[in-house]
Amino acid sequence: MLALQWLENAHGVMEKIKETQLEKIKEAATVMADSIEAGRWVHTFGCGHATIPVEEMYPRIGSFVGFHPLCELPLTFFTQIIGQMGIHQFLYLERAEGYGIEIMKNYDFDSRDCIWIFSHTGINAVNIDVALEAKRKGMKVIVYGSAGESVGKTTRHSSGKTLFDIADIVVDSCVPLVDASVPLKNHFDKVGPLSTLGFVTMVWLTITTVAEILADRGVQLYIHPSHNVPGDTTARERLDAAIAEYQKKVKYL
Repeated sequence: MLALQWLENAHGVMEKIKETQLEKIKEAATVMADSIEAGRWVHTFGCGHATIPVEEMYPRIGSFVGFHPLCELPLTFFTQIIGQMGIHQFLYLERAEGYGIEIMKNYDFDSRDCIWIFSHTGINAVNIDVALEAKRKGMKVIVYGSAGESVGKTTRHSSGKTLFDIADIVVDSCVPLVDASVPLKNHFDKVGPLSTLGFVTMVWLTITTVAEILADRGVQLYIHPSHNVPGDTTARERLDAAIAEYQKKVKYL
C-alpha cells in the first residue's frame, strides 16, 4: 500500500532529524532566544511550499510573539495555478536575482534580529538575496533545508554561493533531494513529497526549544492560546494580550 510506504518514509525522516540534528536545532534556538529576549525578532522567510513552515509557526495556537513572517504574496499563493499569480510567474520570481533585495527594503532590521530561511535546495536567487541582505545588516542567518543532499548543486545566484554556504547555522531536513518518495508503477516521477513534513517537524522542535530556553531565563512569553476550549474564560484576554504585544513590537519595522 503506497500510503504506508509514504508513512514509513515520513517516520524515517523524523527519526533521522531526531538522531542527527538536535544539537544544531538547539544552537539555532539559542540564537533565536537571544533575539526575542532582546525585544527583537526572528524573521522567517521561504518561497513556494517552503512558506508552509513560515505560516505554520506564527500566528498559531501554541506559538508566541517573537517570530515575524516575511510573506511575499507572489511567492506564496498557489491556489490559481495558472493565470494571475500562477506557477509560471512564481518560478520566474523565485529565480530572479534582485527581487529579494527589494523585499528587504520594506523593513527596518536590527543586528539583534536573526532570520530563519527555509529552502529545500538552497539554490534559488530570491532566498540568497534575502540571506545576503540579512548578513549585510548584521543579522545571523539560520537556514533549514536538505543541505546534505544539495552538496554540489549549482547556485542560480551570481555570488556563486548557495543558501547553505551563506548561513551561520544550517539544520538539515534529512529529506531526499527529489523530495517525492514513493515510486508509482508505469510512471517516471514519484509521488508523496517529504519536505513539508520535515520542515514542520523542525519548526516545532525548534520553537519548543526556544520556549524552554526563554522560560529558563525567566522571560515572559506571549503565547497564542486556543480560544475554542469550553470553560476557558480568559482565553480571549490572553489572545488579545499576545496580539497587543505583537502590534507594539511590529511598529518598529
